[in-house]
Amino acid sequence: MLSAVMEDYLKAIYVLHAEADENVKTSDIATQLDVKPPTVTSMLKKLAEKNLANHEPYQGVELTPTGESVALEVIRHHRLLEAYLTEELGYDWTEVHDEADRLEHHVSETFIDRLATRLDEPQVDPHGDPIPSADLDPVEDPSGTALINFSVDETVIIQRVRNQDPEILRYLGAHGIKPGTRVTIEEVTPIGMISVQPHSCETTVSLPTGVARSIRAHQTDEVSTPVP
Repeated sequence: MLSAVMEDYLKAIYVLHAEADENVKTSDIATQLDVKPPTVTSMLKKLAEKNLANHEPYQGVELTPTGESVALEVIRHHRLLEAYLTEELGYDWTEVHDEADRLEHHVSETFIDRLATRLDEPQVDPHGDPIPSADLDPVEDPSGTALINFSVDETVIIQRVRNQDPEILRYLGAHGIKPGTRVTIEEVTPIGMISVQPHSCETTVSLPTGVARSIRAHQTDEVSTPVP
């Protein structure tokens, strides 16, 4: 049986690989998990011994098929728990990430399958992240386009919010920026800010480019008029 820490590493490697589509750097894992690089190196050796990951110095890390299956199982737990917490228990989307982190290692597959049935097999979690199926097939990870890459006057639908900072999520949610909502790009400034007009509220919202890059969206052919 794997420890919760090992599962956290496998999940982090899978997510980082999905974002970059290349072998994962040790330094990126350290940043993701808020640990020191030597700690990561030590854990990667343990994962390699269990045939869960391959790590070559200066070549990055990749999961073995076994390691990928474990990662997908943990991710499925996590994202279904997030969906359940918001839809059934009234949690705000700012609260569910840490709560799901605590629970994901301690629930059975029977519980998770029943939870999925209860939620009518959701495809994404509250942040727009895809939920792996019970078969643990590699997920179609919809990258979307970073909000910062759209042009002024374009109207887009928010697809996914990758940032997990509760304060940032609280700010975005309060201004109508969530998966499924439409926004129009108002301005992109040379000093690193982007202004958008959510169609669900009357206030133009200014976002730093770092936050805008974590918000993924896709274009819509529908002509929508922002709230004046």
